Amino acid sequence: MLDVAVIDQAGAAEISLDPVRARLLAALAEPGSASSIAATVGLTRQKANYHLRALEEHGLVELLEERKKGNVTERVFQATAASYVISPAAFAALAPDPDRSPDQLSARWLVALAARLVREVGELIAGATAARQPLATYAIDSDIRFASAADRSAFADELGESVKHLVARYHDEDAPNGRRHRLVVALHPSLKTPSEQAKSPDNRHEESEPCPRTSRFAARSS
Repeated sequence: MLDVAVIDQAGAAEISLDPVRARLLAALAEPGSASSIAATVGLTRQKANYHLRALEEHGLVELLEERKKGNVTERVFQATAASYVISPAAFAALAPDPDRSPDQLSARWLVALAARLVREVGELIAGATAARQPLATYAIDSDIRFASAADRSAFADELGESVKHLVARYHDEDAPNGRRHRLVVALHPSLKTPSEQAKSPDNRHEESEPCPRTSRFAARSS
């Protein structure tokens, strides 16, 4: 079982978003059969079997073994991953295009970049898996608590300049055996904890604030 799987087919995405089938996927984090998990998800064995066939058809569960019990064959399944991410490739006609309107200060452009990241890395994972080759990736995930909005702005400016110089140092447009890599750097406010939300319930979605605030910095190269 994989830790995370990327769903890039519309049919599989539709199947995974069905509440009943999502519960079945969660129940099959551990191996189980229609009869063993039916009660857990509030279904009859026949209904569980019906949904399991749909999940198997779209590659969301895999058959581990078949057990003979008298005249009945019990099929034991397990989810193919512990969790799933739906790629924008599953909604090709609606997938965001970050090249359409790039804007470093736009939260929606950041979402478009993240969507492209999921789509591209999902495709790379599929290709590397098929070729049985490792995939070279690198990621940083950190929390930063800024003393003020001015410090946050200064950090973003300095980070941008540092990345620009680093890219210029290593980028070689004419390298005969070179391979292009995608680098995405993102900075956004961290979600407030429940206690923080309780203190300021009307200010959960502010775009900027003068008070200290933790932000998340992430860099990805693949």
